[in-house]
Amino acid sequence: MIDINSIISEMTTEGSQVIIPLIQQMLGLLPDIPMIKLMVSFILWKPIFAALICPGFSTLGILLLFFPWIERKLCARIQWRVGPREVVRWLGGIIQLLADTLKFIFQEVIIHKDAHKFYFLQFPLLTFIPALLPILFVNIASADAEYPLVAIQSPYAIQIMLALICLFPVFILGMGWASNSRYAFIGTVREAFMYFAYEVPFIIAVLAMIILFGTSGSVAITEWQSTWWRWGIICNPFAALAFFIGSAMATSRLPFEIPEADQEVAFGPFVEYSGIGFGLVYIVCYEKMYVLSALMTMLFLGGGNGPYIAPLGDLSGAVWFLLKTIIVMTTLAILRPIYPRYRLDQGLGMGWSAILFLALIALVLSIIMRSVGMVL
Repeated sequence: MIDINSIISEMTTEGSQVIIPLIQQMLGLLPDIPMIKLMVSFILWKPIFAALICPGFSTLGILLLFFPWIERKLCARIQWRVGPREVVRWLGGIIQLLADTLKFIFQEVIIHKDAHKFYFLQFPLLTFIPALLPILFVNIASADAEYPLVAIQSPYAIQIMLALICLFPVFILGMGWASNSRYAFIGTVREAFMYFAYEVPFIIAVLAMIILFGTSGSVAITEWQSTWWRWGIICNPFAALAFFIGSAMATSRLPFEIPEADQEVAFGPFVEYSGIGFGLVYIVCYEKMYVLSALMTMLFLGGGNGPYIAPLGDLSGAVWFLLKTIIVMTTLAILRPIYPRYRLDQGLGMGWSAILFLALIALVLSIIMRSVGMVL
């Protein structure tokens, strides 16, 4: 049985609450009603705050609402185009994704007669599991914070995040199989080829950073990068480059939009999906981009470390963490208007040669730096 008293006691212990001086006085004006106080304490309880507010589901939901619009407008400006502007025209079409979402919701979901119906409907929903769970292991507090700000604190956080991220292609392959279509099958085969091409260098790059840090706990990694010259991208730029390119390949960002090349194979494994099913598939790639950008921020950009912002209190680290994460996401986004798409053989060649070579150099560099004590 769940002991409510023990949970309340843990919520009210020192360091368990998110302290934000900017709104503390506002919280003091709340009615002296035990239930309201308890609800506020529950939301500000650090594990719940990290899971539901930042970097968790609320932050992810806001980014999913606005970032596709930001990407489309940014890409349009780079290519001297206008981009979406008709939905709330005076704000530049800022809620275009909301209009697209309503369209997906009310469109008919067509399931063709040869599809494996149960799995066809199930896989888009299951894809959200590896997209959401890695966020629970992300620590957004700075190194000088007295207490971490993470939903689940584990000494094996990076390995768990990596294992969940590696589940993404499994569900995508499942979508192509469940569609039971030759066109979806072509995209599925492309996805499988690309999966093996980027997954090995990607894992080696992460392993190099674990060796360099001497730990895989998200809190310890943030503390290790307490100063900017100890950030992962400074200590091991080869691993950072291999990780970034692997992230672009993992999220099918141009120039690695090979499985979903709509001009060639009609959106790859997802060609048979329509309505809300296609809408879920569409936003999953942005969820994965957010997760991988957050992981890159934690491994290479110092996590939540940055100048302390006194009015924000415990949220100071969160602001720096989200700023760095959005910069990484934006950098991934602007690859689209700059580079042309690679052919499948070119993408595979890059994954199994240049990127793998970079990852192996990063691994050797981390081993050398750890063995000679250069990281002390």
